Amino acid sequence: MEQIRAKGSKAEDEWNEMLKAYKKEYPELAAEWEAWKQMDYSEALINDEDFWTYDSKATATRNSSGEALNRLADRIPNLIGGSADLAPSNKSYMKNRSDFSGKDRSGSNLRFGVREHAMAAIANGMAAHGRLMPYVATFFVFCDYMKPAMRLSALMKLPVTYILTHDSIGVGEDGPTHQPVEHLAALRSIPNFVVFRPCDSKETAAGWYTAMSRKDSPTALVLTRQNLPQLDMTGRDALKGAYVILDSGKKPEIILMASGSEVHLVYEAGKQLLERGIAARVVSMPSWELFEEQDDAYKESVLPSDVVKRLAVEAASSFGWHKYTGLQGEIISIDRFGESAPAGLLFERFGFTVENVTGKALELLSR
Repeated sequence: MEQIRAKGSKAEDEWNEMLKAYKKEYPELAAEWEAWKQMDYSEALINDEDFWTYDSKATATRNSSGEALNRLADRIPNLIGGSADLAPSNKSYMKNRSDFSGKDRSGSNLRFGVREHAMAAIANGMAAHGRLMPYVATFFVFCDYMKPAMRLSALMKLPVTYILTHDSIGVGEDGPTHQPVEHLAALRSIPNFVVFRPCDSKETAAGWYTAMSRKDSPTALVLTRQNLPQLDMTGRDALKGAYVILDSGKKPEIILMASGSEVHLVYEAGKQLLERGIAARVVSMPSWELFEEQDDAYKESVLPSDVVKRLAVEAASSFGWHKYTGLQGEIISIDRFGESAPAGLLFERFGFTVENVTGKALELLSR
């Protein structure tokens, strides 16, 4: 151990001497390097309307994420990252930046290759060193390969961003091996780990804002391959983890809640219930962790404790949702492995339709 300490001390002394020489020869670059240590982009981003504005066409949240990432690349000079050989599919490439390589040290795109665990470990190292803001990307189902490094991100309080696409049975023809039905529950169970599953472009921007503004925890952005509709009422309120997107103005008779691609299902079902004269409330819940950080008054305002008729909808394992649905609530989920078929057929087969959500809500109300 004494030998290791001596070797490490020598390496640190050499680094400090090199840095001293660098500061003398390149004072402006050295000043920028030091500024990166304390840079906080949260205030500028929260008030940047261009960052929060997206068009109204149906879009997969992986595409929304790619757009948000490239907007951030124009605003955050120390953003750096890449994918485990899947950048074209998970939209994790910064278009106005070059690739980092032995020949081009100015690049910001990292081509990690098919090595998810090493990729996450490298990002941890960059985050632990500081000044750089690292992100990594792969398919959601492949987070199994990098779970130990993801756990260490949380344990070491490192602000690493994880882009995880193809988030559900919506992967479709890739079959059950690539349909990560149990992975949301697995990541949500990690202490100090923020999981954010957005329903549209504005919620995706909120997910990226969360990732860029947190200093002591990693953030996973869980994103779809299939296109999703844009909802008018989404946006910055998603930063609270859960918020009301449709309400009757009266005390709710029933609360419908969902994350990601299922939010538009509960929204449309909520509208049908309102047309029937039922006081339905619809809640988008992109991040349990962010919601749990809110004060009790806010949580009660979104999910009143005296409203026990609750229905949660998520194209994943039901594990964990019972905390929010309670003993008298219900969950439309997939507590089995999926099938190989187009996404639309799978969602219909497993009950992720507006008609089924409305029917389950009416059944719950009739008890």
